[in-house]
Amino acid sequence: MRAVIRPHRVSGIFRLPASKSHTIRRLLLAALGEGVSEIAYPLDSLDARSCAAVCRVLGAEIAEERAADGRAANPPDGEGKKLVRWTVRGIGAGDGGLSFPSSPAAGDVGNSGTTLFLALAAAALGKVPVTFTGDEQIARRGAGPLLDALAGLGARVASEKGCTPITVEGPWKGGRVRLPCPTSQYLSALLLAAPLAPAGTLTEIDVPLLNEKPYIELTLSYLDAQNIPYETDGDFSFFRIPGGGRYRPRNGPVPGDFSSAAFPAAAAAVTGGPVSLLGLNPEDPQGDKVFFDMLSRMGCEVAWTKEPLGRAEPWRLTLSRTGTLRGGEFDLNAAPDLLPALAVTASYAEGPTALVNVAHARIKETDRIAVMARELGRLGVLCEERPDGLVVHGTGGPLKGGAVDGRGDHRVVMALAVAALGAAGPVEIAGAESAAVTYPGFIEILNGVII
Repeated sequence: MRAVIRPHRVSGIFRLPASKSHTIRRLLLAALGEGVSEIAYPLDSLDARSCAAVCRVLGAEIAEERAADGRAANPPDGEGKKLVRWTVRGIGAGDGGLSFPSSPAAGDVGNSGTTLFLALAAAALGKVPVTFTGDEQIARRGAGPLLDALAGLGARVASEKGCTPITVEGPWKGGRVRLPCPTSQYLSALLLAAPLAPAGTLTEIDVPLLNEKPYIELTLSYLDAQNIPYETDGDFSFFRIPGGGRYRPRNGPVPGDFSSAAFPAAAAAVTGGPVSLLGLNPEDPQGDKVFFDMLSRMGCEVAWTKEPLGRAEPWRLTLSRTGTLRGGEFDLNAAPDLLPALAVTASYAEGPTALVNVAHARIKETDRIAVMARELGRLGVLCEERPDGLVVHGTGGPLKGGAVDGRGDHRVVMALAVAALGAAGPVEIAGAESAAVTYPGFIEILNGVII
């Protein structure tokens, strides 16, 4: 699908979709937990639905409720109804065990790397083989370090070159493993699964490399909420987790997505705004909230305001720009998903902007460093690739119009759509449908025309 975005100023109030990171963790914990959990206002996107499908493969029962609810930021169906709740009956047994399917199973994770990595570890808790497949991008995303760790903990693993299709079969026997984490999802996978290993099992994890540390803090917040015991050192280079735990039902809404919020926020930075965002909480542990500090450093006005007591969204975040955007240097090691949005914002800044310490952006859905350099180059922006980052030489003014390719990467597509807003002419984006992986309706929000 191709979309054409014409230059225009973006302003208004945007209710953000729920966090993908929270939604997938809530689904997995509910699926592996005891009893029934109600997940209110989850993200209704391709990645989230892939996770729900895999949870069903693992044995969970998931029912969805749809309604004409204005609070839901999800896309409506043909009757104008939106997904407002998932009700999940987990496979946790009363004795602390897990009731996995009794015969081999297979699940398709689609484009969701988070689902793949977290579900691989979950499947290692069972005693029958589970095979995971995915789309073409997933088939190129290696899981080698995670698979080595699972094998070290007793699981049987079958895969070619660490990529899908991957078959995993337990039982989880515990032990001590070494797990380098170019993506934090490897470590989150073990942290969420290890507590459910049999009682008496001890899992110890040495972590010689860890990128995206805030995502581990997010995962640990779920263990803390479940009163799961674990030991760790101050820098997350070692963990010790006893087995015999269980996940109890948890109800309530899913927080808004700071990663998705980066794109309407970048639109405000590029065009001036003002843009107000609903559904975020400044106290949420999501690491990508640092984007708003970065925008402030670049010259944007950023303001959190507390709404009157009783409002469904107690916080409002407003962004605008009246002056000139300034370049700078930003370390994105903890927040690599911000690279596309920040690169586009930097394209409109005066002077160079260096995005550094983010080599792991090359192992996402695409090599985002190379792709953003190439596609912004088509719009007249000079970009210098570095092994671990990108230097963007901002134009301080309009970009060129033209044709670009999102390469099937949802964050690249949304970033290029934002880049079009301040261009001298229309920008045509190939692969625009990929935005629905995490932010359904984003192209329509920007008045994109589908061709």
